[in-house]
Amino acid sequence: MKYKNSLAFAQQLDKEDQLAYLRNQFYIPKDKNGNDWLYFTGNSLGLQPKSTKEYINQELEDWANLGVEGHFEAKNPWLHYHEYLTDKMAKIVGAKPVEVVVMNTLTTNLHLLMVSFYRPTKSKYKIVIESDAFPSDRYAVQSQLKFHGFSEDDVIEWKPRKGSALLNIDDLEKIVENQGDEIALLLIGGVNYYTGQYLDLKRIAEIGHSKDCVVGIDLAHGAGNIQPNLHDSGVDFAAWCTYKYLNSGPGSLAGLFVHEKHAKNKDLPRFAGWWNHNKSTRFNMRMPFDVMEGAEGWQLSNPPILSMAAIKASLDLFDEIGMDALREKSEKLTGYFEFLIDEIGAEDIKIITPKNPKERGCQLSIQVKNTDKSLHQKLTEKNIITDWREPDVIRCAPTPMYNSFEDVYKMVSILKGIL
Repeated sequence: MKYKNSLAFAQQLDKEDQLAYLRNQFYIPKDKNGNDWLYFTGNSLGLQPKSTKEYINQELEDWANLGVEGHFEAKNPWLHYHEYLTDKMAKIVGAKPVEVVVMNTLTTNLHLLMVSFYRPTKSKYKIVIESDAFPSDRYAVQSQLKFHGFSEDDVIEWKPRKGSALLNIDDLEKIVENQGDEIALLLIGGVNYYTGQYLDLKRIAEIGHSKDCVVGIDLAHGAGNIQPNLHDSGVDFAAWCTYKYLNSGPGSLAGLFVHEKHAKNKDLPRFAGWWNHNKSTRFNMRMPFDVMEGAEGWQLSNPPILSMAAIKASLDLFDEIGMDALREKSEKLTGYFEFLIDEIGAEDIKIITPKNPKERGCQLSIQVKNTDKSLHQKLTEKNIITDWREPDVIRCAPTPMYNSFEDVYKMVSILKGIL
């Protein structure tokens, strides 16, 4: 669509936005004078839905009134609580319910998945990651290599080409073609945390599987942001957190995906606990271990209900709206944001996130040359909450659930004034 650089135009877009009402269902942080912050860090911590308190209070009341009987008698019996999240989470990531479970935290889930899917041999043991992968992913794969008796140097990095911040998937294909006989696992961030680039998961899976490599995806910056279509992509496994775009609260539980093709393979090695034991005999405490089928077979312990209640509050909102509508608004928001940044017309500012909306989510990474973190601090002083990444990038994520076109207009106007 044709955009205009004016407050009136931004306000008109908000009037036409069928999802604008969602903003009132979130708490927007305010400054000391009661004015809303311009909040652009849903890629780091999503805002709190106003319904979250009600959902958590329900479980607190049931705990107070029922004690241990809440496992069976609560309004939402705790024994099955994780199951209330499965179908809605599966829709968000494009999976079948049998392929998804909510449990643990992101890096814990990656390690548990690598117990099963990183099975190195003397000749096939290397792991491929992006050169600028999120540090936790790098630490995880390095520690897995060392645990199995290999070296940290056995990580293969998929790097951007010289002069570019973005990854080229043809380069990954060359890596696997040339070194695939030595590669056991590809563990790739589906949306890069630094650039916001959304990668072609289906092609990554095809490239990895062409040389019998396992393919895993970190969707920390993807779940609730883009539509990864995990089942159709063919990747073997994935994991993601829920406190970013899924608005579940700081440090909340994570999600896990294991493709249906592995669902009934009970011979896959894995760590065990009573919550991945067969539901029908779980409470017969003297039974030998009998692992469950599907993603639930990677659980270990009974779930923390209060964290799951916060996730349930958010997933109910997502289920009401649907990812199609959220993605449509997201593309308009980032399109307008990109237009306004380009309108600044300064040579030392550019967006390093892909221009193609199909290759990015709602995060735009803005590179400002010849500056430092003081720019970010000046934005913060103006009540604009963004995310600074060294050496010269501001990460901004206008989130379709609660950010407005007016937010975007005001943010860029203030940024231009500071520059």
